[in-house]
Order: sequence, then structure tokens, then C-alpha cells
Amino acid sequence: MHATGSFDVKLTPQTAAPEIQTAELGRMTIDKQFHGDLAAASLGEMLAIRTRVEGSAAYVALERVTGNLHGHMGSFVLQHSGTMDRGVSSLALTVVPDSGTDALTGLRGSMTIKVDQGKHSYTMDYDLP
Repeated sequence: MHATGSFDVKLTPQTAAPEIQTAELGRMTIDKQFHGDLAAASLGEMLAIRTRVEGSAAYVALERVTGNLHGHMGSFVLQHSGTMDRGVSSLALTVVPDSGTDALTGLRGSMTIKVDQGKHSYTMDYDLP
């Protein structure tokens, strides 16, 4: 199955523990509203780092998505892993296996996101039993 749409995201910086601050890691909360084939809200946490080299950075995140995916109500968790290597980016968003609930139990899949002129969109490829 294939789902597409847009989303709005709010990232809120959080205070890191003093030991983590010395490692120059940032922490943020994620608050999203998905529109389109996935009508849902999500909450999550992100850890990120920007290196001293321009255009190099990385982040990892987990977010619980709750809502309606093509008429199937429930929730699931997305795992993010993003890397930027001197301006060349790679991003993987994967549905955590067995994280689906209710009508999304058994959900498997991945998501891609695109940002164009400040507008966020997603494409999700998935399977449901």
C-alpha cells in the first residue's frame, strides 16, 4: 500500500543533562500533524548533533503516530536515522516492527519525507496483514 500527504511539525529544544551538553548533543521534542492518507498526530523525541564541518550533522528519533491510515485506526512508532555528510543527506524512517496497535497491528513499512520551500510532505509504503 502507498500513502501520501503533508504534515506540519513543531520541534521544541529541550535542556540536556549537563553530561550530554558537553558532548554537544541536542535534544528536541517532535509534535506533528499528518494530513492526507495518514490523518494523524505524533509525539516524539530527537537527539541531534551538528559537527564543526559545515553541512555535516546527524539525528535519531522515535515518534508515536496515532490516527487513521487509509481507514485503519491505531498507532505505530516511526524510527528515524538521518545523516548529512558535507551537504549530502540520507534519511531512513522505518515503522518499528510490532509497534502497531488496534487496526494497525502488524503494520510494516517505511516513510520518506520531502521539504520543498518550507512545506513538508511524506510518502509511506506499507503492508498490513
